[in-house]
Amino acid sequence: MLISSSYKFEKAMESATSYDEWTQAAKAADNASGLTRWKESDDSRKFDFATIRTRLEHLRQMRSRNDDIGLLFALNEGIHGNIGGMGNPSLYTKCRFGTKQLINDYVDEIVDSLEHLADTDSDQISFEKKLDFFRRASHCYGCSALMLSGSGSLLYFHVGVARALFQEELLPYVLSGASGGALVGSIVSSHSNSQLEQMLAIENILELSDNGIALEKSNPSFTISNLVQGLLPKRIHYTELRSIIDNTLPDLTFQEALELTGRHLNISVASVDKHHKARLLNAYTSPNVFIREAVHASCAVPGIYPAITLAAKNENGDRQPYLPSQQWVDGSVSDDLPSKRLSRLYGVNHFIVSQTNPHVIPFITDTKTNDNLLFKIKNASVQTARTWLNTSAEITREPLSFIPYYTGASNIALSILNQDYVGDINILPSKRLFNPTKLLAKRSEAEIRELILMGERSTWPKIEMIRIQTKINRALDHILRDYETDYSKRQFALENSQS
Repeated sequence: MLISSSYKFEKAMESATSYDEWTQAAKAADNASGLTRWKESDDSRKFDFATIRTRLEHLRQMRSRNDDIGLLFALNEGIHGNIGGMGNPSLYTKCRFGTKQLINDYVDEIVDSLEHLADTDSDQISFEKKLDFFRRASHCYGCSALMLSGSGSLLYFHVGVARALFQEELLPYVLSGASGGALVGSIVSSHSNSQLEQMLAIENILELSDNGIALEKSNPSFTISNLVQGLLPKRIHYTELRSIIDNTLPDLTFQEALELTGRHLNISVASVDKHHKARLLNAYTSPNVFIREAVHASCAVPGIYPAITLAAKNENGDRQPYLPSQQWVDGSVSDDLPSKRLSRLYGVNHFIVSQTNPHVIPFITDTKTNDNLLFKIKNASVQTARTWLNTSAEITREPLSFIPYYTGASNIALSILNQDYVGDINILPSKRLFNPTKLLAKRSEAEIRELILMGERSTWPKIEMIRIQTKINRALDHILRDYETDYSKRQFALENSQS
């Protein structure tokens, strides 16, 4: 009877059309299978529950006594998302919904303590000392980023992921995208919250997908490019792709988009010239570059679509070529998930990945680490194979350099091979194999709806993990933003009083 009830709720989760429906079914499944008791019990070998419980009670005591100095000292001992191993991914796979109640309570208490210190107006701690603490805490804790992989026409899966996160107010303010992921990331980062709700509506996405022009016939002359294109008879033509991008995105620079939305957009592009490395375009490295051209370049699949010259706004507000001697193509071939660069630029240490790269998804799992022995053996085998392929390519590079296209093709292949395609939280399609001839094809309405819903359904099981693991960071961001504003007002008033 227990198994029958649990199965019924599992089916309800699979057929849910909203996060509320899925949540109700997931909680009911946990209750039916007895897993709610696991959540309510502290005991576990997967994290140091005793330390977490001790710190939780200590923080509660400090706050209840209004001992702000003691509370500040306790918080200064360390605020991070994996204290006592509570960030262990396996703690979020036991149940369908959520994790140990102790972890929820501890994170909530950290947030309540931070807000208590921020809101308390007393003589115990000065404004300047609290501001210094919040700055250090935010810097040490780090932040989260959403990385949208290369995808081709599977980009609608990313739309579903973005919709699910936006509706739960969990979209990180740092985003990266490559290829189709660059287009979805640009939609999210170039529209305000009020606009984004409409932009991500399914009916609007369907309308945007029809903004291109009719397909054109390929050049019948025999070239390598046309041979490859001939294998993809249903592909979206380049002019249609450009039309879709131009009709979807406002004509903004990276800096202008940041000022409009507060979101840091990052787009990966790869150089055609082998002597130049791939670039990550954003408001820090290329503030005046236009987002449209960056997306055009990141979607320019080598051998299928032509390389792109970027454009930027000059000091007079006019459009002009950016690095006119350089051309750029699909960034996913060199830096699909630019985690290292995001860490350097923004202090990101928590990565949420929406992964649809078709040559990757059949071989990865939705967890970065796993205690399972078979997983460890598989991971070791992959690393060994990667090492052998790199060594073989290095050995054959010089003897085979006389073969046309060999060097370029081998460089692209090794670049794809040596990338890391997973993050801390990975959102993957439930369907892992897709028809390769349709990866650059225009999707039907039914296919678009299916991919968007698949993206949402794949995100829902990760929502509570994302909510819990980003709650402290989101609280620190909010507090620090208010304190910085207050600090600026105080400095302005002080300067005026002295003048």
